[in-house]
Amino acid sequence: MKPNFITEIIGKDLETKKNEGRVHTRFPPEPNGYLHIGHAKAIALNFGIAAQYGGLCNLRFDDTNPTKEEQEYIEAIKEDVRWLGFSWDDRLYYTSDYFQKLYECAVELIKRGKAYACDLNIDQTREYRGTLTRPGKESPYRTRSVEENLDLFERMKNGELDEGSRVLRAKIDMASGNMNMRDPIIYRILKSTPHHRTGNKWCIYPMYDFSHCISDSIERITHSICTLEFENNRPLYDWVLNALGSYHPQQIEFARLNMNYTVLSKRKLLELVEKGLVTGWDDPRMPTIAGLRRRGCPSEAVRNFCEEIGVAKFNSVIDVAILENAIRTYLNKVAPRVMAVLRPLKVIIENYPEDKTEDMEAINNPEDAAMGTRNVPFSRELYIERDDFREDPPKKFFRLSPGREVRLRYAYFIKCEKVIKDERTGEVIELRCTYDPATRGGDASDGRKPKATLHWVSARHAVEAEIRLYDRLFTKPNPEDSDGGEDFKANINPHSLEVIKSCKLEPTIKGTKPQDRCQFERLGYFCVDTKDHSSDKPVFNRIVTLRDTWAKIEKAIKG
Repeated sequence: MKPNFITEIIGKDLETKKNEGRVHTRFPPEPNGYLHIGHAKAIALNFGIAAQYGGLCNLRFDDTNPTKEEQEYIEAIKEDVRWLGFSWDDRLYYTSDYFQKLYECAVELIKRGKAYACDLNIDQTREYRGTLTRPGKESPYRTRSVEENLDLFERMKNGELDEGSRVLRAKIDMASGNMNMRDPIIYRILKSTPHHRTGNKWCIYPMYDFSHCISDSIERITHSICTLEFENNRPLYDWVLNALGSYHPQQIEFARLNMNYTVLSKRKLLELVEKGLVTGWDDPRMPTIAGLRRRGCPSEAVRNFCEEIGVAKFNSVIDVAILENAIRTYLNKVAPRVMAVLRPLKVIIENYPEDKTEDMEAINNPEDAAMGTRNVPFSRELYIERDDFREDPPKKFFRLSPGREVRLRYAYFIKCEKVIKDERTGEVIELRCTYDPATRGGDASDGRKPKATLHWVSARHAVEAEIRLYDRLFTKPNPEDSDGGEDFKANINPHSLEVIKSCKLEPTIKGTKPQDRCQFERLGYFCVDTKDHSSDKPVFNRIVTLRDTWAKIEKAIKG
C-alpha cells in the first residue's frame, strides 16, 4: 500500500507502542444493500492496512435497523469481500451480537445522568434541535429523574410503548455548534419488523452512532477508519466512549470514492433496481461489486485501481476512465486472444478449394509468450466484420473494398473481386474474393504490405454466440446534473446495453466457463456471463473496450 496519512498515523502509533503495538481494523457495512466500488476502496484499505502491519481486520455487520436489512445482503457482502481477495477468518461479527451489552451501556448512561427518555415526536424533535445558526432548546423531558428514565426505558424494551411514542436521547449540549451533539437519539422503538438474526426478541434498537463506537470498543479495534461524512460524528463517538469510561479506539476519516458517470448512493442504486431500469444489483452496468464481477472485471484490477487512486483527506471526483484503464492494463497481460465477428458479412474465396481446411497458428497473447499458440481453422467461406467493408470507401478507409487487397490475420492476403447484394433491399450480403497462396501466415515474399489487417472466422467452424456490449450507465459526468429539474434517472444512457445475437466466434472458444475472460481481437475484452451462458447458447459480456472511446466523444463535443 502506498504511504498515506493513515499509514503515517499508524506508523507513529507503533513507534510509541500505543495499543500495545497492535493494529486492528474493521470493515463494518450495513446489510441494507449491495456493496459498490466505493466500498471496495474501504475494504482494500482496512484489510490492506491490517495485512501491511501484521494486524487483524474484522468483518462486522452493523445490523441495527431491521426495517432495511436482509440476509441476502449479508451473503452478497461476504461474497464480495472474498472475491476481492480478502479473508476475515474467524473474525466475523454482528452488532446484533452486542444488543444486550448495548442495552446495558444505555442503562449505565441513564444511571450516570447522561441519557433520558424523551416524548417529543419527530417534528418536535427537529424543531427543538435548532439550526446551524440558532441553538437548540432543551426538551421538557430532559429533567426526568434517573428512576423515571430507567422505568421508561425498561418499558420501551418490554414492548409496552408504541413505535414513535418515545426515544432515548443522550444528554449532551443543545447549544453545541455541532448538530450531532444536540442530545442525539441513541435508541428507538421498532416492534413491527422482526430482526433477521434476533427475531422479535428486541423491541428497541440502538442508533448507528451509539452502537458503532461501542462495537469498536468491544472488539478492541485500534483504528476505526471511516469516510469523511463521519468527521462531524467523531465528537459523539468520543463522547459515548468517554461517558462510559470504555476502551477508546481512534477514529480516522478519509475521502470516500466519488466517480464520474456513476452514482454511488445505495438509495439511488436501489431505485434503479426497484424501477427496473437495470436487471438487478448484479447488472453489469451497475457500479456494485456484484455488477463488476458479473461484467468480468478482474478483482486484481479493482485492487490495483484502489491502490492507484490512493487515500486522501479531501473529497474529489475520480474519472471512471482510471478504473477502465486499470482493467485494460491487467487484462492485456493475462487475457488470451480470440477472433470474433460480431456483425458478420460472408466472404467466399473463389480460388480456394471447397473441401479444404487449414489450421492457422495464432498467438494466444503477444504480451506473454508462455501462453503459447492455438490453431484456428481456415476455409473457403469466412466471416468478417461488416464494418470492415465499404463498397464506396471514404478517404482514409483502408479496409476491404472492391479491388482492394487486405491481410487476414494469421492467414492470407485476399482481394475483393465482386459484391453480392440482396435484390430487394440492395444490402451487401456476400463478398467474392480471391486469395494469394504465397502469403500464408500473413506475409508476402515480394514485399507487398496491405494497409489493413482484418480478423475473421471460418464459417464452417464458427460458434454462434450472443454478445452484450455494455457501456457507461449515464451520459453525463455528473448524473445529478439534470435539465428541466428532472432527477438523475433522466441522464441514463439509452445505449448502455446493446445485445447482438448470431455473432460468430472461432471454435477454440468451446469449453469456456462462466467468468472466463478473453480479448476479442480489435474489439475489446469480454467475459462469459455467469447467469445466461450455456454450452449450446454462449453469452459474452463486454468488460471494457480496447481504448477509451468516451475520451474521443468528449473531445468531439468540445470541438
